[in-house]
Parts: sequence; structure tokens; C-alpha cells
Amino acid sequence: MTTSEATGVAKTLGTQHDRPASLDNPRSPRKPKGNNFEKYAWLFMRFSGLILVFLTIGHMFIMLAWDGGVHRIDASFVAARWSSPGWQIWDLTMLWLAELHGGNGVRTVIADYSRKDSTRFWLNTLLLVSIILTLALGTYAILTFDVNSVG
Repeated sequence: MTTSEATGVAKTLGTQHDRPASLDNPRSPRKPKGNNFEKYAWLFMRFSGLILVFLTIGHMFIMLAWDGGVHRIDASFVAARWSSPGWQIWDLTMLWLAELHGGNGVRTVIADYSRKDSTRFWLNTLLLVSIILTLALGTYAILTFDVNSVG
């Protein structure tokens, strides 16, 4: 006769000895622990893609079709455009969303097709470095463009 049989206490499983066995192993699954990064990455891809559709179509219409098309684009056109905070915000939003959207897509491809953990680690590290460099240089170019230097 065991101690639990002698005292009439319900048999327990797992590490919590003060709960009955039925509560340690419930029939309904427990909520998975973690931060749900993949769920939020999936949602980001959907929302950023939707926003990027409008940003890029607007960008292409303004650059290619409106008011003379590509023939008017030169350094002075870019200077006039980036002298306005509205256009800077438009271009920065497009830069950041496109870079993060594309980087997340490449991260997914790396996760799907790399076989070894070390390969996955180094490819993701290379991807992260390239994303950071592109965002830093693009943001620097947009925010520090000297409008007065273009004649």
C-alpha cells in the first residue's frame, strides 16, 4: 500500500503534487507558451503588402505618368520633392516597409530551405546585416539630402 492509497489523496502526475491527475493532464490542450513571432510576422506581411500596393502604385504614377513622366526626373526634381516633409515621409515609409517586407520574405525562404542550423544562422545574420545597412543608408540619404546643393 502506497502513501497516497493510505491517506486517500488523489494520485498526481508531473511536478505539481497538490493537484489531482486530471488537472495535470487535461483533455483540452494548453495555450502554447511563447511570443507568437510567426503569427505577427505573417500579419505584418499581409498589412505591409496592402500598404505597399498603394504606396508603390502612387509612386509609379507620380514618377512615370504624371506631369511629363520620366523626362522631368533629375537631381533638381528629387531635391524639390525631398524638400517637402510629406514626400520624405512617403519615401521613408515605402523604404522601410519594402525592406522589412522583403527581408521577412527572405527569412521565411531561409527557414524553409536551409537544412543545417549553422547555415540558417549565418544566412539570417547576413540578411539582418544587409537589411540594417540598406535601411540606414536609405534613411540617411532621404533625411540628409541637401536641397541647396543641386543647381
